[in-house]
Amino acid sequence: MAEKKRVLSGNRPSGKLHLGHLYGALSNWVKLQEEYRCFYFVADWHALTTEYNDTKKIRESTLDMVADWLAVGLDPERSVIFVQSSIKEHAELELLFSMFTRIARLERVPSYKEIQQETGRQDLDTVGFLSYPLLQAADILMYRAHYVPVGIDQMPHIELTRETARKFNELFGEVFNEPEGLLTEVPKVPGTDGRKMSKSYGNAIFLSDSPEEVERKVLPMKTDVRRQRRSDPGVPEDCPVFDLHRIFNPAEVIKWVHDGCTTAGIGCIECKQKLIPKINEALAPIQNRRAKVDSKPNYVRDVLIGGNDAARKFARETMEMVKSAMNFQVL
Repeated sequence: MAEKKRVLSGNRPSGKLHLGHLYGALSNWVKLQEEYRCFYFVADWHALTTEYNDTKKIRESTLDMVADWLAVGLDPERSVIFVQSSIKEHAELELLFSMFTRIARLERVPSYKEIQQETGRQDLDTVGFLSYPLLQAADILMYRAHYVPVGIDQMPHIELTRETARKFNELFGEVFNEPEGLLTEVPKVPGTDGRKMSKSYGNAIFLSDSPEEVERKVLPMKTDVRRQRRSDPGVPEDCPVFDLHRIFNPAEVIKWVHDGCTTAGIGCIECKQKLIPKINEALAPIQNRRAKVDSKPNYVRDVLIGGNDAARKFARETMEMVKSAMNFQVL
């Protein structure tokens, strides 16, 4: 039987996960388990690139996030689930890559300037922040991943990874394959204020939210500004609630909402009342599985210990190949 191709992805430990995480990444991760050998990691070193001055929550957030991963459907029997900082080889490989990566190349990664400009944070003028795309390259190439599921905005990082693999192979011989970005259609998941759903914006519907909390958050959601009165027709495509309908409701309900909005045949409250039960319906099985995860003492830690062992074994094999190619003694 041919060996499965490998997929790698990770998330920073940001604590409670929300619908944006579920439909932006996690639901796709679960599907990828069926076809590929998957490596999913907690990117706690990456968290330090922007939150180095506040590390208190990283450990707690790691355990909480992985519990949500398991509740969503990641299976430790089919995927290697591990913590980045537990695999020291990641740092070693980034160091080796840094020896032949030009500073100017890292400065051209779009997110380097964009995040600084968007946040106005001068304290991100650090070596760690500049080089985090190179650490991402090390994360990916360590497992000789064939595919990395990403959104279109992350493709520059994949290109840097491919360049890094190509340069290493040119210098020292063929060790790394060049991974491809696995682009998937990510639905637009708006927050309750119409912006992209984000915990930092305070506009998130969390996977742990009760039915009452979901209703409390959805009912006052912003809608199309054209609908100032019940009798005003609207444009559903300009309404964040309609974006959520397209994720959670079947075609006939979406059509009902679209027709009712454009003709003022329904009001915004009626529209939202067709959405709330479907969100709760989607969250219920996740919350049930999360309760089972939480009922098992040390289960998440045990999953991570096993995943760390498997990842470390693979990483050591890769580093032996790297050191041999670079003419370092392999101990």
